[in-house]
Amino acid sequence: MNLKIIVKKFDFMAECRKYDLGFWQCPNSLFLAMGFIIILAMTLTYFIGIHLVEPEVVIVMVSVVTIILLVIGHSLVNSFARVVEANRMKSEFVSIVSHQLRTPLSALKWSLDLLRGKRLGEINVKQREYLDIINDSGIKMIRLVNDLLNVNRIEEGRFVIHAGLFSLNELVEGVVREVRLMAESQHIDLIFKNQKNYEVYADQEKVRMVVQNLIDNAIKYSKKEGGKVEITIGAEKDKMIKVNVKDNGVGISALVQKQVFGKFFRGDNLIKQKVEGTGLGLFIARGIIKLSGGDMSFESIEGVGSEFWFTLSIPDKRKINQNQNQNQNNKNNK
Repeated sequence: MNLKIIVKKFDFMAECRKYDLGFWQCPNSLFLAMGFIIILAMTLTYFIGIHLVEPEVVIVMVSVVTIILLVIGHSLVNSFARVVEANRMKSEFVSIVSHQLRTPLSALKWSLDLLRGKRLGEINVKQREYLDIINDSGIKMIRLVNDLLNVNRIEEGRFVIHAGLFSLNELVEGVVREVRLMAESQHIDLIFKNQKNYEVYADQEKVRMVVQNLIDNAIKYSKKEGGKVEITIGAEKDKMIKVNVKDNGVGISALVQKQVFGKFFRGDNLIKQKVEGTGLGLFIARGIIKLSGGDMSFESIEGVGSEFWFTLSIPDKRKINQNQNQNQNNKNNK
């Protein structure tokens, strides 16, 4: 194993330095301090108990150690409370800002659509060029706001899934058709191995977002010349269907692989590719799959490529029909 990876694994203060926390504010260091004091106290109590017969001395020592541990425990609880409060405030801030941005951005897009559609008069070529630039930037901002809102909903358990039965193969085929021109323009061979039709019971639009994100990433980070992206669908154990997206691109460094599904993740080697992105796509994608009863993971070797996949359960059509009939009966009764 690489020495850097080993050092990072056992660097207990790394997260504390990241958030500029002192020794007595960092939960990791406080846990270590408590462990050290407990071991030291047990050892000293043992030796004192052997060599001293006065029980008062042992009682005093145990009391002192208990008080110290209570003080450290109090600091530890306060540290966690600060982290929780900071996380709550951050989520509220993101939610409020996102909602506030959504309205003016929507108004901006409507106004631009009117201008670009020549409904307010003719525009020349130069004006059209500038309006297109503004429109593209507005679309990116709207996408970012929607991603932030989706992240907030996932974290708060408010992300709504509208499940239905649909063909996973047809969904993937549709996404492949949409991105094929983009792949060909970058000389990337896009291959979809469609062998057997699989149906799943999930939110079709949300699953489309996941497939779109994985294929987009694979194309963005593939080799500029001789790039290849392979998409496969197959049955797994335990009645699961697996969708696999494999590329031969830049890969992900082993040092940061644990952070891949975190919010705003952008690996150093990925940033060097100068590809635009918010770092929220994989967080949202994994959240959608988890809420749909599946799982998502990946394997990657830096400089060789990455392989992302997700699984969804094979639907029990009999149970689905029973649930649908029950829902229909409930509506009729109302």
